[in-house]
Order: sequence, then structure tokens, then C-alpha cells
Amino acid sequence: MTSDTSGELTDKGLNSLIILGAWVLWNHRNRCVFDRISPILPAILVQAEEERYLWELAGAKGVSFLTAPLPVE
Repeated sequence: MTSDTSGELTDKGLNSLIILGAWVLWNHRNRCVFDRISPILPAILVQAEEERYLWELAGAKGVSFLTAPLPVE
């Protein structure tokens, strides 16, 4: 892997993670507003991990390059 490829993966992965973070927060906020659930940080983190995995399966570039799975309790 060359440094150019590494830099491209980092850029694409960072962009994907920013969009993913915004998506997860927006989705959880909507559930809080419309379904009247309480905001729960662990639930947001689990949802983010699940979405990240799905994005990887769908072919999002560089996401796995920047992340590590959450530890299982």
C-alpha cells in the first residue's frame, strides 16, 4: 500500500465516519422526539457500530481503516 493510497483511504474513511456519525445522531434524535425514548449513549454507540459494519458490507471505502470494533461486554 503506497502512501497515496493510505491517504486516500484515510480521507474517504474520515468523510464516511463524519457522515455516519451525523446519520446515527440524527436517527437517534428523531427516535427520541417521535417515539419519545430517552437519549441513551450506549445505545447510540451500539447503533453506530452496527451501521459502520453495514456500511463496510455495502462497500464504504476506508471505514475499517480508521475504526476498531467496540468491545463486547
